[in-house]
Amino acid sequence: MTRQVDDLGSDYAAAGFGGSLGWGRSPAVVVVDVCQAYLDPASSLYAGVEAARDAVASLVGAAREAGVPVVWTRVQYEPGGADGGVFYRKVASLAVFQDGATAYGDFPPEVGPLEDETVYTKQYPSAFFGTSLARDLADQGVDTVVLCGFSTSGCVRASCVDAMSHGFVPVVVPEACGDREVRPHDQAIFDMGAKYGEVVPLADTVAHLTTSR
Repeated sequence: MTRQVDDLGSDYAAAGFGGSLGWGRSPAVVVVDVCQAYLDPASSLYAGVEAARDAVASLVGAAREAGVPVVWTRVQYEPGGADGGVFYRKVASLAVFQDGATAYGDFPPEVGPLEDETVYTKQYPSAFFGTSLARDLADQGVDTVVLCGFSTSGCVRASCVDAMSHGFVPVVVPEACGDREVRPHDQAIFDMGAKYGEVVPLADTVAHLTTSR
């Protein structure tokens, strides 16, 4: 049985977790899977993440105003989901992202990519797995990835781990991430901050982006 401690933050700090990476010199915002599937109450994936969607819109607006690159991910599978592998087999609700099946993969009207912003189509949790995102960011001189989107404990967390693994500093904006329930959200935010990246509040992130270029 795994032990339980009274003060999780202090325990992790004493073990050497939670070190500070700081900001790099050249950030980009990566918006992970902000789509109608998590925002339409009729969807099996509905998560009630409207507040996070609005925070994403604020973050993206600040990045654009500051000239910081913004890129997006979306999920799409071929009919039948053969390109989704084990992930598609594990999560039945991913069927809503089959090409042509529903509009749940669409970006919400409140926030979405501009014509000159790159959208990466993916089939697995991480924004980096099976895409050219890491190479493209490196080619642009990006060294810091500001992460937001859905869901915190799923695709955002996977993208955070892969961003770190590719040598980028991950900055996770908690208010701009959403999950089905507060407990997996909070746990994922804690875990990412302890092991993989920086957790920076929305207001502080916006302030940094507006002065980073």
